[in-house]
Amino acid sequence: MTVKEVGAIDLDQGRCRFRVWAPFAQRIDLHVVSPQDRLVSLEKEGEGYFSALVEDIESPCRYFYRLDDRTDRPDPASRFQPEGVHGPSEVVSSDFFWADDCWFGLPLGDYIIYEVHAGTYTPQGTFDAMISHLDAMLDLGITAVELMPVAQFPGCRNWGYDGTYPFAVQNSYGGPWGLKQLINACHQRGMAVVLDVVYNHLGPEGNYLSDFGPYFTDAYRTPWGSAVNFDGPYSDDVRRFFIQNAIFWVTEFHIDALRIDAVHAILDFSAQPFLEGLALAVHEQAERLNRQIYVIAESALNDTRIVRAREFGGFNLDAQWNDDFHHCLHTLLTGERSGYYGDYGQLQDLAKAYREGFVYSGEYSVYRRRRHGNSSRNIPAHCFVVCAQNHDQIGNRMLGERLSELVSFECLKLAAGVVLLSPFIPMIFMGEEYGEVAPFLYFISHSDPELVEEVRKGRRLEFADFGYTESLDPQDETTFLKARLNHELSGEGYHRVLRDFYKMLIRLRKEIRSLGCLSKKTMDVLGYERKKILVLRRWHGNDEAVAVFHFGNQPASSMVPIPAGSWEKLLDSADKRWEGPGSLTPETLLSDGDVFLTLPPHSIILLISREEINKET
Repeated sequence: MTVKEVGAIDLDQGRCRFRVWAPFAQRIDLHVVSPQDRLVSLEKEGEGYFSALVEDIESPCRYFYRLDDRTDRPDPASRFQPEGVHGPSEVVSSDFFWADDCWFGLPLGDYIIYEVHAGTYTPQGTFDAMISHLDAMLDLGITAVELMPVAQFPGCRNWGYDGTYPFAVQNSYGGPWGLKQLINACHQRGMAVVLDVVYNHLGPEGNYLSDFGPYFTDAYRTPWGSAVNFDGPYSDDVRRFFIQNAIFWVTEFHIDALRIDAVHAILDFSAQPFLEGLALAVHEQAERLNRQIYVIAESALNDTRIVRAREFGGFNLDAQWNDDFHHCLHTLLTGERSGYYGDYGQLQDLAKAYREGFVYSGEYSVYRRRRHGNSSRNIPAHCFVVCAQNHDQIGNRMLGERLSELVSFECLKLAAGVVLLSPFIPMIFMGEEYGEVAPFLYFISHSDPELVEEVRKGRRLEFADFGYTESLDPQDETTFLKARLNHELSGEGYHRVLRDFYKMLIRLRKEIRSLGCLSKKTMDVLGYERKKILVLRRWHGNDEAVAVFHFGNQPASSMVPIPAGSWEKLLDSADKRWEGPGSLTPETLLSDGDVFLTLPPHSIILLISREEINKET
């Protein structure tokens, strides 16, 4: 079946092609509401599609679709909702001056991701305002900017996961033109752009897709409402709608990677699952565009099928977030054991996360009350995205505290080292690099009072697992305003030192071959539970580096296995330079296979083989 492009496609000389899928409608009219009110009948194309080629479209043209002479609704594939989720859709011209003709993307292994919420990253909360901060990201060493969802949501305050128009860029952020300007600016600086997209559900307010057709199914439910119909009757065209959306982002907006939200809530038991088709379509489009484009999943399943090749029964996505890595690190740093953190807390958990990826690879999970996951031992390191913080893990706390409010300064440096010296793709949450203290709470701006109350109740139920009894009101504008970053902190006191520490770690990751090579096969990791010491050895050819992480609350003295030879200390978080208590490790070490070290609490030491230094110099 030929794929038919949906939405309003601006052509030339005032012409526009309108197409919509509405298999149960008998009649659909295009209701142009501005600049001049008129009604145009759409013709049936078959297979549930209606379309019309309309002349004399003046800009800005705003319109609804009128279904069976009764109801006006915005376009399900609207490219812009300038008046919000209930208002008319607007025709968007594809004319834009792209300055990235020589941009072909980056290898996935070069990604150092910086996750951003556009609405709280700057006081203005716009794409345009973000551009002035890109040079600071570049200076830090960031290579990929990840945007939380930008699809049109109700109001002007939202995480983005309540979007109801998958093709329309949020009006309050700057709309499609603002997003293109931001992507242009990123590519001009050599930075890729990752876009978070939501295909498991749509938000409740302004969601009119069911008026057009069976986009949703009653066969399954998600925690956020009706599941998308990916495997029931009429699901072929629902799949095409969302795959078209993915192709739209990577083609029209030059997006370099898509982060697919909560794929565990994409319920599809067909023989050819939606995720497999999505990855295949994006990869084929990447070849046509001659660009490196990736599909990255967020999944709570610990299921390697997501990233396994199709010939081995997988969906062939390029990478997935590894929550296990975060949970291991978080529990070691904070001591928290409530909710899902109760499944973690041992140093050996983090050692396994380094060694394999997933910690739960079929073992019994007390939190889930069942076995969880399968083995990721043979999955390449570049297939995992790891972090110490992200929007979910901060925002799903009752008070939205960042690590900077939960642990010491020494722990913040330790967390940075654990993530950035790993063989995986690292991700930093906005402001993390300088110890931002602003909470990142869940916020909304719905207009329906009953819906607002349902959200409040839902949040309270979520917090129950963690022993929380109260939460801040997500509808209150103050909750949103508290989440805005204070970038001035990055130049002050320990905040400046922490940013410099992150910058140094990223520079070393890029410059030292053993740290930049994303491979679990050229790595050894040993965990000493009693001493709370983890030793990470990585190599690439003759280039060899060793990182020693100490998670203990008290100084620890121990023999540490370090390969025989002469070693140079490259980084020590305890150094006075990094506002530490003072280093207890000499600048050079001679090892016969073991070295006696005295490690301050919550510290990291990075060593490199002196033979390798001499060879390079």
